[in-house]
Amino acid sequence: MLDVRRLQLLAEFAAHGSIAATAVATGQTASAVSQQLSALEQETGVALLERTARSAQLTDAGRRLVERTGAILDAIDAAEAELAADAAEPKGRVTVTAFPTVAVALAGPIVRRLRRYPELTMVLRQQHTVTESLARVRAGEIDLALVDDWSGARRPSEVGPLTYHHLVADPLVAVLPTGHRLASERECSVRMLDSEPWIASPAGEPSRMALDRLWRAEGISAPLSEFEGLDTILTLVAKGLGVTVAPWMAAAERRDVAVRRIAEPLTGRDVYAVHRTASTGRPAVMAVLQAIHQAAKKLMAAAEQC
Repeated sequence: MLDVRRLQLLAEFAAHGSIAATAVATGQTASAVSQQLSALEQETGVALLERTARSAQLTDAGRRLVERTGAILDAIDAAEAELAADAAEPKGRVTVTAFPTVAVALAGPIVRRLRRYPELTMVLRQQHTVTESLARVRAGEIDLALVDDWSGARRPSEVGPLTYHHLVADPLVAVLPTGHRLASERECSVRMLDSEPWIASPAGEPSRMALDRLWRAEGISAPLSEFEGLDTILTLVAKGLGVTVAPWMAAAERRDVAVRRIAEPLTGRDVYAVHRTASTGRPAVMAVLQAIHQAAKKLMAAAEQC
């Protein structure tokens, strides 16, 4: 009988394209990944990977097995959902991945809401990229992924084997040092900051592209320093080294900066919770999803009052 975890690992390999990248995505060593995939080949009795000294790729048999893996995982999800439906309350382990700014904003309220289910455990892991998280959901390694989308276009509720739940539209806000001349204002115009030193993500990052669109629309050209990571950027703003714009959820929990509405209409990001469609009947996954929905709704209600 084929080992389900090894099938999941093969699906991860198909998504990431190399043993090294699969190892990073799954938190294993490259040697461990290679050994597990070799064991799967022994179970199937056919070569699933074509290996060279520097790379590996799926054989035709490997690609066919990956295509079947989705249906196998769907069947497992359905069986777990049927068994879980007989339970009096949600129980078991639900693994969630999220990018840091959303994890910090929502984790506390979610954990408090889930305390009503003593036999339910939520495991929260940091997300590195949206693409990686969605691949891990498809592979069945992650139950729920919290992802952001900066395109401004709402995703359909179902995309292939995945279901998307829109949580919030997270607006961009101005983030200023607490001693800034505009810190006491309820809102400010970006034009009022055109002579300020700005701090932003590197070119190509979604938040930077949003800032670039804003600058082009307002005809702004200001001194700019680039740093990776919103938390780093907000910390530098707190130290008085410049100003920035950021998603409200990224700055909502900070007490060392002033967060102000922007007078100009701005498209921020949409935040979604994503799970395998086949997991819809699993009470534990649905309980965590409901807690995420409630926490996000409450948080954004607070944003509207700012």
